[in-house]
Amino acid sequence: MKMNAVMPAQAEKILQYHFLQNRLQDYLVSLAIILAGAIFVKVFKRIVLYRLKAWAEKTETRIDDLVVAGIKKAALPIVYLGIFYLAATRLAISSPVRKVIDIAAAALLALFVIRFSIAALKHSADLYWRRDEDSVKRQIFGKLFPIIQVIIWSIGVIFLLDNLGFRISTLVAGLGLSGVAVALASQAVLKDVFSYFVILFDRPFELNDFIVMGGDLMGTIEHVGIKTTRIRSLTGELLVLANSDLTSSRIRNYKTLRDRRIQFSIGVTYDTSVRDLKEIPGIIESIIKGIGDTVFERAHFFSFGASSLTFQVVYHVLSGEYNKYMDIQQEINLAIAEEFEKRGIEMAFPTQTVYLKKEG
Repeated sequence: MKMNAVMPAQAEKILQYHFLQNRLQDYLVSLAIILAGAIFVKVFKRIVLYRLKAWAEKTETRIDDLVVAGIKKAALPIVYLGIFYLAATRLAISSPVRKVIDIAAAALLALFVIRFSIAALKHSADLYWRRDEDSVKRQIFGKLFPIIQVIIWSIGVIFLLDNLGFRISTLVAGLGLSGVAVALASQAVLKDVFSYFVILFDRPFELNDFIVMGGDLMGTIEHVGIKTTRIRSLTGELLVLANSDLTSSRIRNYKTLRDRRIQFSIGVTYDTSVRDLKEIPGIIESIIKGIGDTVFERAHFFSFGASSLTFQVVYHVLSGEYNKYMDIQQEINLAIAEEFEKRGIEMAFPTQTVYLKKEG
């Protein structure tokens, strides 16, 4: 009995042994917190997180995958940090060391939150691109993402410095004045950058779209940059235009053309008989209706021209391809010429008749 009483007394004495301002018992408690936290995280990863991951893989939505990835990449490191911080606060630590631990904990927490925010934003963008195959928006977001990262990091660092007790109002004011100075010095560049965002959200065109700008510049979109857009013209040269020029001009986008309305005129000579003049609209109508991918609208004896009797024809091509339209127009023209030749109807061309009057 005496020996059994001595052993707890010795154990109590050992536990009360002081080292660096802390008892051995305090170190053991901190160690126990770390071990218990590590075991908890291990069990959570092996059981709960494993089952969540297996369940997320079976579902069609990708949001649950984002949640599982976020728990694995951000939540678990934050839990480890919290366990270590809790264990450290159980010990009597000098003020400088505690301050270092607080700063390190705050910095690591900010790091994990910033990285998780960036990863969540990127993953969300990837999910969006799977539903929307807009190549221009994909390209623009790819170039814009580094700027977004810089903004997120800047906000995170400012919040960290503010929580650590630094006075950031002077820094923010200085950055604001610097921003105003930079904005005044680069108005043209900023105008193009804002036009870049207009192209991003308004979507007036996409990559590989054929556009006509201002009536004389035309070509296929090859590249959309932060300041300029590159267009490959029909003659082969590369047109480099400022984004502000594009957004401030009238743009005709032929890539989105689904139905092309065609209007053309035909002139016959004044020698054409009235009977033929009455039959010509029906002839043209039957020709157009006999060609595929077309819808006839009208054909009329339009006017008495200076050197011809003019007929106006309107029809639709059910395709946006320019080559297909030209093939159909060529087929119509050849059929009209062939039918007019059979009937002896002459096409008019610019002529002038001079009548001479003999006097005396």
